[in-house]
Amino acid sequence: MLTGMAGVLGVALLLTGCANTGEEEIAPTAQAGADVAGEPDTSHLDCAEGALPLGQIMSSGSAWSMCFSVDPKRGMVLSDVHFAPADRDPVRLIQEMTLAQMEVPYDDGERLTSDITEAGFGGMRMHTLTEDECTGERLGLEIPNIGDGEHGSTPEREVLCSETQDSGLAYRSHADGQLTVARGDEWRLSTISKVGWYEYISEYTFGSDGSIRPALGATGDLSPVDYTDEEHGWPIGDGDADYAASHSHNVVWRIHWGLGEDEDMVVEQYDAEPTGEMGSQSPIVEGSLTRIDEPSLHEGDDRRWWRVMAPDLLNANDHPVSYEINLGVSDSFTFVHDEHHHGEDVGYDVAFTNHDECQVFATRNRGGCGRSVQDYVEDDSGTLDDVVSWVAVGYHHVPRDEDQSPMELHWQSFTMGPRDFTSTRADVPEEREGIDGVPEDSEFTRGLDEDEDGRDIDLDDLDDDLDLEEQD
Repeated sequence: MLTGMAGVLGVALLLTGCANTGEEEIAPTAQAGADVAGEPDTSHLDCAEGALPLGQIMSSGSAWSMCFSVDPKRGMVLSDVHFAPADRDPVRLIQEMTLAQMEVPYDDGERLTSDITEAGFGGMRMHTLTEDECTGERLGLEIPNIGDGEHGSTPEREVLCSETQDSGLAYRSHADGQLTVARGDEWRLSTISKVGWYEYISEYTFGSDGSIRPALGATGDLSPVDYTDEEHGWPIGDGDADYAASHSHNVVWRIHWGLGEDEDMVVEQYDAEPTGEMGSQSPIVEGSLTRIDEPSLHEGDDRRWWRVMAPDLLNANDHPVSYEINLGVSDSFTFVHDEHHHGEDVGYDVAFTNHDECQVFATRNRGGCGRSVQDYVEDDSGTLDDVVSWVAVGYHHVPRDEDQSPMELHWQSFTMGPRDFTSTRADVPEEREGIDGVPEDSEFTRGLDEDEDGRDIDLDDLDDDLDLEEQD
């Protein structure tokens, strides 16, 4: 298993056995992601002035740690994000993670807002939480009630909700008469921001398995002034007189990756395509990885995902550590701003660029380094190594009677998860610690390769026999 960041935490890096390969393996240590009292360890974090260090130990023994701050425009900012598999030291995953834009175009063409850059999710738009909104721990920072906080006093307000909850069955395996089972849990961090009649929950969920799910939830009220016709809305209220306008929530998250500490990173795209050929029992599907060498825009597709990889940071199986990006459900979109400046067909589901401190927002960016992600890609022909991913998730909202009032929360999200971060699962049960690769002893293969007289058995014939038994 991966055991923590060497050098940074005083752990020596080991060569993998091939001289001068440049590849490094993380050496085992005895220190876990918590102190002896069971409190989360945040001593390794490098939090900026005014940021709040956070840590959470999961029921599996794995631990999360990171810094929390609030930006006037972007709202919640999580930085220096670390994950520690059970009984291992923390390893940095992400340097900074935050919202980068939310554009709301109405279907009748009469309204367009860019809520992150125009209004902002921080400052006075970020609301103080009560026990009704947060049943967990409410944490505070100095957040202004008026303006941007540059003048007058800035009170400390409880704006961050930290909650842990059962996430259901994590795994179950019944083999050799023994049941191996455990439930999982997840840690949720959320804030609430009010922009006009809408109220947004910015949320990040961290799983005991190392997964991360950024999400944006919308509630509040339908626009009281955006009513239209049948082609552009849905009838709300008595009869068919009033059609509340349909609209989209076009959201982009910005993730500045930091696998390890100073590791170079690469990006790969995975695709699995049917070949049109048939195997002995099923259609043949071929998977392939394509290296993404330069800043670029990409669209989602069936059986497609991306991974950010540190090729010189290896797990105990000599596999490079990486994190996978999965889109899930999305109403793909092109920003109206981008259509105006770059023409049609410039949308993306995921984009990758090199880090630039000036490139903060997905659209309407300022500072002379480009106005949008399209500009960042077009203006950089260098090798992709200090990776920033821009993940776009759309939600097309067609109003309904049940939206009044207030609206039930509706969500848009995506997931990021470990791929070869550890050599086995992050919290492998003791009785399964010896299973890594082809099992040496399994009830499903034991004795199947020969009969009672020691003669070899054709396993394909055995499968056919089992199929016949099932039909009988």
